Amino acid sequence: MSNSFALVGIGNIMFSDDGLGIYAAEYIKQNYTIPDNLTIVDGGGLGFTLMTFFQEYKKVFIISTTSIDGSSGDIFRFSKDELISQGATRQSANEVEVVQMLEICSVLDTDMSEVEIIAMKPDDIIPVETNLTKTVRDSFPKLIDETLKALKESNLVLIKKDKEVSLEKILHEYANPTQVYK
Repeated sequence: MSNSFALVGIGNIMFSDDGLGIYAAEYIKQNYTIPDNLTIVDGGGLGFTLMTFFQEYKKVFIISTTSIDGSSGDIFRFSKDELISQGATRQSANEVEVVQMLEICSVLDTDMSEVEIIAMKPDDIIPVETNLTKTVRDSFPKLIDETLKALKESNLVLIKKDKEVSLEKILHEYANPTQVYK
């Protein structure tokens, strides 16, 4: 296991607020200087590959949605053990997938990363659209601040770049992908 860290944005950008973890990871990647020992990953389609992160990194931070009781836009932080112990409250596909990968890794005979989840209660994950609801947009800065705070507590200090890439631009780029052919 390395002494490196990973920040993984989890979700599905095709279902409105469900993609907020991916957007948050991308926002941080584009707007902050990233230390050499931090890898930022779009974990939207990782599936079983997520397990490798739990085995290769010293600590993995996951940004995602949560189905914990609360109001839309509320921010929560919890450990892998707290996530696993939530039992029936983990109702979103994101939570189920992460918990399954954590449970599989915990029975393997390998060292496992420390895992911390930074999650927001979504407003709506049902509509098929690449966008965020107003409630989640309004709370998005709090999610970024809480993620930066979690990173800082592990001695990962990210410095904001001079020129900001807006959340609107990131949402637009994900909704309208382009590919450059060389």
